[in-house]
Amino acid sequence: MQPALYLIPVPLSDVPLSQVLPAANLEVVRGIRHFIVENIRSARRFIRKCDRDIDIDALTFSELNRHTDPKDVASFLAPLEAGEPVGVISEAGCPAIADPGADVVAIAQRRGLPVVPLVGPSSIVMGLMASGFNGQSFAFVGYLPIDAQARVRKLKEMEQRIVRDDQTQIFIETPYRNNSLLADLTRHLPGTLRLCVASDITGSGERIVTRTIGQWASTKADFGKIPTIFLLYK
Repeated sequence: MQPALYLIPVPLSDVPLSQVLPAANLEVVRGIRHFIVENIRSARRFIRKCDRDIDIDALTFSELNRHTDPKDVASFLAPLEAGEPVGVISEAGCPAIADPGADVVAIAQRRGLPVVPLVGPSSIVMGLMASGFNGQSFAFVGYLPIDAQARVRKLKEMEQRIVRDDQTQIFIETPYRNNSLLADLTRHLPGTLRLCVASDITGSGERIVTRTIGQWASTKADFGKIPTIFLLYK
């Protein structure tokens, strides 16, 4: 197995791995003994699902999340620099996309170390695919501000980008705030703009619906506590 930094996607929902990940990914996981992960407990659970015969206790885990000291990140690549493959595992979806794994990938690239992205689900890409919006020009803007005035300013900024640049705007919210975000969108944006709400992607409750803001305003919808991606376009 080639020594490289392998970016290993994980499922977005509680489904069989075979439904969302190719068998080749599982072979890669079996060949790695050093992992950089967002959360050790969930990473160990994922690895067990990949192969219950893997000796979890023989693996090493370095945790990379918002609590990690940036000065420590470079040291996580020591096994790779010694000739051993290293895997990066996010909490959900693809590593380094709206994910702290990007920090260690950037260091690997600066040091000329090989980086290998593996195939897997991305809620951002899958939501865009199913939205009917512009897939040639789009921006993922992450979480919107919590402050009410700052949030309205951000919504207006996204509206301007849609009109000026013909660009799809993609964003997310903490699941328990999904419904209040939807209310803000219908309150502050023109009724003619289109909004796609992509909820529980790949899960048993998957629902990806595109309507105008005006139509959403008259719809009773509950997306509370469900992982959801929001997309705006004209």
